[in-house]
Amino acid sequence: MKQIQQAFTVSFNFPIYFTEGIFNPENQLLRSQFLEQNNSLRPKVFFVLDSGVLKAFPNLNREIQEYMRSIENKIDAIPEPLIIPGGEQCKNDPGLLQQILKVVNSNGIDRHSYMVGIGGGAVLDLVGFASAIAHRGIRHIRIPTTVLSPNDSGVGVKNGINIFNKKNFLGTFTPPYAVLNDYNFLTGLENRDWRAGIAEAIKVALIKDNNFFEFITAQAQPLLNRDMPAMQELVFRCAELHIQHIKSGDPFELGSSRPLDFGHWAAHKLEQLTSYSIRHGEAVALGMALDVTYSRLLGIISTEEWERIITLLQTLKFDLYIPEMSNHINEPEHPHHFMKGLTEFREHLGGKLTIMLLHGIGKGVEYNEIRSDLIVDSIELLRKRQHTLGNA
Repeated sequence: MKQIQQAFTVSFNFPIYFTEGIFNPENQLLRSQFLEQNNSLRPKVFFVLDSGVLKAFPNLNREIQEYMRSIENKIDAIPEPLIIPGGEQCKNDPGLLQQILKVVNSNGIDRHSYMVGIGGGAVLDLVGFASAIAHRGIRHIRIPTTVLSPNDSGVGVKNGINIFNKKNFLGTFTPPYAVLNDYNFLTGLENRDWRAGIAEAIKVALIKDNNFFEFITAQAQPLLNRDMPAMQELVFRCAELHIQHIKSGDPFELGSSRPLDFGHWAAHKLEQLTSYSIRHGEAVALGMALDVTYSRLLGIISTEEWERIITLLQTLKFDLYIPEMSNHINEPEHPHHFMKGLTEFREHLGGKLTIMLLHGIGKGVEYNEIRSDLIVDSIELLRKRQHTLGNA
């Protein structure tokens, strides 16, 4: 038998910037990304814009075009940005992916071009997927506009869309060319979206950094009141912890471990069961409440720690329970049975079931078995806590 063994290493590097006023003519950050290659080519630049962002910032389209005119002798900008709806629904519509690819095809956008996604995490996932599969890779620049996207999805290497009623069933691991965070976009968020993104910060604090959890707890009321310095610190520290994990862990998820998906097996299923009417961050808060409560009933965290975590979620106005968590709970074969989320989660990551639980605040530990009876008990405990809160 003959054999040839191939082995090579590919290094990935991409910058993550935090700025304000990215389309201010005096801000050179975006311009520098297009021109840093320093060659004779005139790269094409294609913007895909979240319609929700445009609604919050009606002059954004004009600002983009004016900004690009300042370097029109060095780049070829596609005249009009493609505007698409934001939110998880954009990942459920394959027609939007086709729209992006049609623009790529009709305008001759190639691997030396840039596809710039401006929007929340769902839009960045969709645009990232389109840029990854067109010509096997177009340079993708992310400009996150929500609390959730710059401190979580915007700094990672994953993208994807939903199909077969399963979250991120189609997707790739493709690092972006650059991530440019503009804090000014946060001012345009509805209160619900402002709060939803905080859930991912709580998640990474719970599994990795007790000091960060203490910061969020101390700043809970300012964060709820939309204090910008507190939010900027939260976003930066959360992104920093995500990046540290990606660098030291398994960025392409070749194993069964996904510690940054703490609370996500339930979150993904609840998004599906509610037809994506809840925000991803809201679903993550519900999933964390469940897994924290399960950890308490399993006896691996104290009641005091559980109380601190649940109180923080309540202070930030997150639900602890929604009816979809109990629907068909005694009918395990029902297609809408909540616990099917565990099977779907395992299938998505492959290998054996691996769920992150807590041995304390800031101490995440992986488990490969989940007791369904304790999940049911956890749901009931959260239902009662939510009911008590509602009657307070």
